Amino acid sequence: MQHKLSGPSATGAARPRRIRSKPVQRFLRNRLALLGAVVFIVIVVTAILAPLLTPYNPVQAAFGEIRKAPSAAHWFGTDELGRDVLSRVLYSARVSLTASIASVALALVLGGGLGLISGYFRGRVDEFIMRLTDALLSLPFLVLAIALAAILGPSLQNAMLAIGIVSAPAFARIIRGEILAQREREYVAAAIAIGASDARVLFKYLVPNISGALIVQISLSIANAILAESSLSFLGLGIQPPTASWGAMLNAARPYLTDAPWMTAFPGLAIFLACLAFNLIGDGLREALDPQARRQ
Repeated sequence: MQHKLSGPSATGAARPRRIRSKPVQRFLRNRLALLGAVVFIVIVVTAILAPLLTPYNPVQAAFGEIRKAPSAAHWFGTDELGRDVLSRVLYSARVSLTASIASVALALVLGGGLGLISGYFRGRVDEFIMRLTDALLSLPFLVLAIALAAILGPSLQNAMLAIGIVSAPAFARIIRGEILAQREREYVAAAIAIGASDARVLFKYLVPNISGALIVQISLSIANAILAESSLSFLGLGIQPPTASWGAMLNAARPYLTDAPWMTAFPGLAIFLACLAFNLIGDGLREALDPQARRQ
């Protein structure tokens, strides 16, 4: 009798663990997603350890080292003021990652809140929010971010605010669609039937069930935010000199494209790798969290 009781319980305990681990297993089997994760980890670690990885100050000019080609002393060469390009690329990673994550967090709060309200309550509130969202989505993402950053004024904080506001409509649209799909499920009707409040239904039952779509959207939005921050800094609307930024480095290197190509090559490569990493991670997460794949 004891053996019969222990068998099902052991099986029941093991089964959820296997189910929960399937998305992780699918992600780990995706080589491109793993490549993106490795690149992302390398970028984060090098950004954190930047003071230890290079002995040069990223903002201190050295007029005797102006536009030196890559060498053993300066692996990525030097810029128009003699500053070490490698140091500036590594310190710029801090700016880009911080700005992109902060702006996406803002977009998640703004767009997520609007999407939850629109999808759950529907009616005229839904119509108003979705028409506003459609109007914002009809405008090019980068053009709208540039216009908003220009209105707010050139600074990293205003750039993050502009990117966050412009990214919010995509979150609102996606979350609204997920809430509409989940709202008709039996567990929501059961929660409402037992007297659960709207806030409890939203945050205890609905939000956890749309977390997969949110995670994918966040990872893809960070890549867009990195591009947007670099573009705003390139135009002088983001972080201000002498603080290092990938976009600002590209802007400063424009007059020296033929004489010192390394000044544009390495910041451009950093932007490419960072965006590629987050896009690969996002695609891997999408496949791993796909409801159709989850049933297999």
